[in-house]
Amino acid sequence: MYKIFIVEDDEKIAAILRGRMEQYGYEASAATDFRDLLPQLEAFGPQLVLLDINLPYFDGYYWCRQIRTRSSVPIIFISARAGEMDQVMAIENGGDDYITKPIALELLMAKVRGALRRVYGEYATPTQQHAGPFQGEAALGVNAGIAVSGVAGLSAGGLKLYPSRNELEWRKKRLELTKNECLLAECLLGKPGHIIPREQLLEALWDDVQFVDDNTLTVNVTRLRKKLEELGLPKIIETVRGQGYKLSMEQLEDDGHEA
Repeated sequence: MYKIFIVEDDEKIAAILRGRMEQYGYEASAATDFRDLLPQLEAFGPQLVLLDINLPYFDGYYWCRQIRTRSSVPIIFISARAGEMDQVMAIENGGDDYITKPIALELLMAKVRGALRRVYGEYATPTQQHAGPFQGEAALGVNAGIAVSGVAGLSAGGLKLYPSRNELEWRKKRLELTKNECLLAECLLGKPGHIIPREQLLEALWDDVQFVDDNTLTVNVTRLRKKLEELGLPKIIETVRGQGYKLSMEQLEDDGHEA
């Protein structure tokens, strides 16, 4: 049974969300101490987090960044803020999806189911199926037979991706990726030097693409580019206008010769 952790300071909304999650067969728990959320998250061990933005003490952006320092668990923001920049900030700070209040519960459940399928269920590849950051392997239950050691990976020109660990490696330097960054990297490394259409990347990240603004993909690609820049590969993802993105093999080969 998947566990959903709800971070919502409005008790009525939290109760509604918890009831709906349980109605669909998930185990749900709501935050009670908004001064320090991480111990509650670690104790509950969720496979997905629903996170409000307007919270006591620290906002949702802050808590999303804190979670991302130790976790790649899917995070869906729920907020009354409907502005485009609010949604961009949610993605920039490590969120995976966003839904506005008043909450369309059926849409929310579709997003929850889609996120769980991509990371743990039938849409996940064996290397993507891994224990969430707040629980051990046994907690996944349905994926108990899947290898989660993180040995398998993809590589191109010395750039290595370990999807089960959400890690990129270049010249022995490693960086941790968020779930969406890892999915994008897997698409690009799967066909290095080839153009990956935007539509394919959108479908890899989100099931309900009709509800996803195209700018959200751009934001996620920008985040992945920043991670690659930290590794020393600042221009490896090329934008092919009107088509999509591709991983530049030329830069990998040039940098590899310089190593």
